[in-house]
Amino acid sequence: MHIELAAATPVSTSLPDRHVVNGATMGTRYGVVFYSDLPVEQAALRADLQAAVDRVDLQMSPWQRDSILCRFNREPPGTWVDLPDETYEVVHAALRICVESDGAFDPFVGELVAAWGFGPDRQTVDTAMAARLKETWQHQRREVELDRNGRRLRRLSEGQLDLCGIAKGYGADCLSRVMSRWGLCDHLVSIDGELRASGCKPGGAPWSVALERPERDVRSEAFTLALASAGVATSGNYRKVRNASGTMVSHTMHPQHGVPVDNGLLSVSVLSGSCMEADAWATALMVMGPDQGLAKARDCGLDAIFLNRKPSGGIAMSASRPELLPESMR
Repeated sequence: MHIELAAATPVSTSLPDRHVVNGATMGTRYGVVFYSDLPVEQAALRADLQAAVDRVDLQMSPWQRDSILCRFNREPPGTWVDLPDETYEVVHAALRICVESDGAFDPFVGELVAAWGFGPDRQTVDTAMAARLKETWQHQRREVELDRNGRRLRRLSEGQLDLCGIAKGYGADCLSRVMSRWGLCDHLVSIDGELRASGCKPGGAPWSVALERPERDVRSEAFTLALASAGVATSGNYRKVRNASGTMVSHTMHPQHGVPVDNGLLSVSVLSGSCMEADAWATALMVMGPDQGLAKARDCGLDAIFLNRKPSGGIAMSASRPELLPESMR
């Protein structure tokens, strides 16, 4: 789908109060920004927002030993596991996008994530395990069956479920739903690099969302998007990294090759009506690389922005639609 970038609108000189709510979730923090002239029960709103992201974390986190995800991974292949509504929604979307992306987004890369030091049990590369998986990964069968009527899931072969490439985006969607239930339909919510904008700012001004330059040691802005109602998610290779025998590797795994992605692409940002969809597709396009990813985004009608390193050392930008980039960068 295409997301229309909002044009700047003059803002009224009389603005309602700006409110900010934030808290901890999924190893990072969530944030909510909204405006309201009416009194808001901040404590009750914060409790609802926290409960929404806690449900996602407690069901889908590999760090929560009693989560649905961890329980599923402990069961032997062939065992059905009942899924709560939230987990079912995410697993259903993950498996669909796995098919639509030709396997570039694969929610069963948990073993790879663990071997390269990005899982809950270790923060360094398990060299022996990584080498073994590199040799055997392409020959392993990873089969799963989702019972839509019974809302349950089972593995038919070995493979560890990992929803980290989609759960934060879903969490941002859940925060947005809470805000809408409260009647606060104009808001901007975020979990780490996943954001969901709804409505607009006072006076009709769009929400401004900065896309980050893909630089490891500093945080700076590449350019700003003006959004009305859309989700935005970014996948990159410059934040979560590990040292593998002197080579820095990123947390995004290549499902076909069994190793971390290394294709020259620095980051991909995807815009969608659902932040969950944007999150998963950003990972998929990151796996595909600058050329195949750009072609796939155009074929699927995705709004995507690609940043990759020039041979000279600078950053090149491309997009599935030229309008997604500032005029000076097209």
